[in-house]
Amino acid sequence: MLLRKIEKVLNQHEMPWTKFGRLAAHDPRFVADLRNGRTPRPHTARRIEQFVATYSEAAHAN
Repeated sequence: MLLRKIEKVLNQHEMPWTKFGRLAAHDPRFVADLRNGRTPRPHTARRIEQFVATYSEAAHAN
């Protein structure tokens, strides 16, 4: 489910997956690792979901 939300943000904002990883998780390989089956820790997943929510809100505000 988290990966779907990330993919949606990537498509909506035409953002490279490495940029998302750097901004959201401080790890440019984060999205690639998720695509390859990585399961983030609960705290990391919450932080990423918060980033997705605030990034989308900020983008709509502009």
